[in-house]
Amino acid sequence: MGPHPAVAAVRSAVRRALADHPPERLALVACSGGADSVALAAGLAFVAAATGRRAGLVTIDHGLQPDSAGQAARVVELGHRLGLDPVCQLRVQVGSRGGPEAAARSARYAALDGCDGLILVGHTADDQAETVLLGLGRGSGPRSIAGMRPAEGNYLRPLLGLRRADTEAMCVALELPYWQDPHNTDPRFQRARLRTEVLPLLEDVLQGGVAGALARTAEQLQDDLAALDQLAAQALSAAETDGELVVELLAGQPRAILSRLVKQWAEAGGTGPLSSVHVRQLTELVSDWHGQLGIDLPGGRRAIRSDGRLRLTRLADR
Repeated sequence: MGPHPAVAAVRSAVRRALADHPPERLALVACSGGADSVALAAGLAFVAAATGRRAGLVTIDHGLQPDSAGQAARVVELGHRLGLDPVCQLRVQVGSRGGPEAAARSARYAALDGCDGLILVGHTADDQAETVLLGLGRGSGPRSIAGMRPAEGNYLRPLLGLRRADTEAMCVALELPYWQDPHNTDPRFQRARLRTEVLPLLEDVLQGGVAGALARTAEQLQDDLAALDQLAAQALSAAETDGELVVELLAGQPRAILSRLVKQWAEAGGTGPLSSVHVRQLTELVSDWHGQLGIDLPGGRRAIRSDGRLRLTRLADR
């Protein structure tokens, strides 16, 4: 008799996520002690033992709850029990910028960024659905609605195709203890209200399948965005000369390509990340130019159009 279906699904997801990475590269699971990350830790431990991969665990103590240190210690103990090595506990200071959820996330990822190796995080299709709804509510465009990617840099999200019910079922099947974070149901937090109020209502009104449908929508959008980014990079290569854009060579480009192209160009020129307002203004220098003097951009840069070209200058050089 084989393993429980949820156990097999998590193990298979971990194996697929690691397939393109050499086994000698360390893989660390970021584990909070909740069902998602505990199931992921157990899945990683199993796959690592079967393939000879080095695998460890890191847990972050945000210091936001009375027993946060005790909870982190229990996760460390679980990591040792699963046979993961190294196992470490990191304490972070959470600020206030962007609100409590964003501040905690920033502190957590700042700590994880300092870890060597691949970092596996336990986001599921339910988390993806919440991310898509947040993006829709904020009106922040298709890239936000596309949600989280399965792989970004050193970060892997093997469980995006699985539901939270799968990770809980795995924990029960393997008798793995997991923590119910009270913040996950605290109505002060947007994600908690999406999880406990909005998504259940949508599931009821639309007769089920909403979380899975939102996750599939995100996946489809990621494919579309990747294709558009590639087309924009090709158009940029054809239109750029000595770091400047030849406007004539951009004529007729669809707005979806042009906006990506000028964003890639400016950010490569040292502006840093651009807002949607900056991108729109840059696009208008090409498609709706009527003598604008230029646009001040982040990074101490200014974009100007002259002699049929877009150029980036330093503000100090004006």
